[in-house]
Formats: sequence, structure tokens, C-alpha cells
Amino acid sequence: MKKIELDIVALSQTVAQSNNYAIVLGEKNGSRRLPIIIGNCEAQSIALALEGMQPTRPLTHDLIKNIFGTFAIELKEVVINNLLEGIFYARLICSINGEIFEIDTRSSDAIALVVRHECPIYTYEFILEAAGIEFKDVEGIEEGELSKEETEKFDKIELSSELSDSEYSGFTLSKLKKMLAEAIEKEDYRAAAQIRDELKNR
Repeated sequence: MKKIELDIVALSQTVAQSNNYAIVLGEKNGSRRLPIIIGNCEAQSIALALEGMQPTRPLTHDLIKNIFGTFAIELKEVVINNLLEGIFYARLICSINGEIFEIDTRSSDAIALVVRHECPIYTYEFILEAAGIEFKDVEGIEEGELSKEETEKFDKIELSSELSDSEYSGFTLSKLKKMLAEAIEKEDYRAAAQIRDELKNR
């Protein structure tokens, strides 16, 4: 079965499920998007890796990466290989001394490892056919914008990421840097990501 490579397009909080997030994967060289609902912890872990932020102590996915490195396990790729009753299934394709192993995993954990190992992520045509959404304006979608109709199709998920919140816009640069250090120290990574975005915007 032919694999289709995906890119991470966006990460955002869902409207319909306020405690959950959506990671949006996009078909490489194509216009289809695959939204996957993930939990808060996994969203924070993915956001941290995407932002290149280093926690004071390793998170679970950092620990897994360290274990892989210690025992010379190479994460070659991730495959979202099935969709059953609205739940995505994934596999880690690993190499140990040249031998290939496949490890069953949640798709959210798989994506959190993808951004840390910078390995490719794939899926199959039947999954994109069943759960993918085709967007005509690919450039606009990559910038995190959805039309009203597309938003409704997307279970009311907003792609304007919560991580670009502007609640920190009233603080000075020196105050923001101090707040960023404090947020990382407290392991409040959602706040840290928001502060980091505000610093980048400045």
C-alpha cells in the first residue's frame, strides 16, 4: 500500500472540545489536511518541540528520545496506519542494528516524537479519503486561516493557534524575558510558548 507523506501544518485549541487540541497534518505536495484531536499534555509537548524550547527536566517524549539515543534505536518514520471509529492508530518504524521493528502507539505520541527526531510521517490513501479535508486555498490554510464552510467541516476547529495569544502584549521586553524564565521553571509550558511568541512578534 502506497504511503503518503505528511507535514505538520498547525496546532490549535478546539472550540467544540475546550480541553483538547487539534494537530493538523497536511499532505505533502497536496491540498488535503488531516485533523487529529489530541490531549492538552501532548499538545504542550508538541508545541515545545516545535518552538525549540528545552524544559528544565525531560518530559515523557524527551525521555523516550533519550532512551532511543542511549540504546542506539533509530526512529526512521511514523505511519498513521488505521482509523477505527474516529480513532487514529499509528506505528513507530524503528531500526536497531539494521533490523526493523514496528511499535504500536497513539498518534499524538507519535507526532510528539516526530518533531523531536525530525523523521517523516506518513499515512495511507484510505485514511485521507475517510478523514481528510481538501482545501482549495493551500497558502491560506498554511497560514492558519479557514473559511466559514471549512471551519464547520473541521468540527469548528480554529487554526489561529492559541499559542499566539496576545495577553502578554502589555509587558516590557525585560518583564517578558523574566516571565518566560519563571514559566519554564514552573513547567508551565503553555504560558512559556505564549510568551515566546510575544517575544518573537516584538
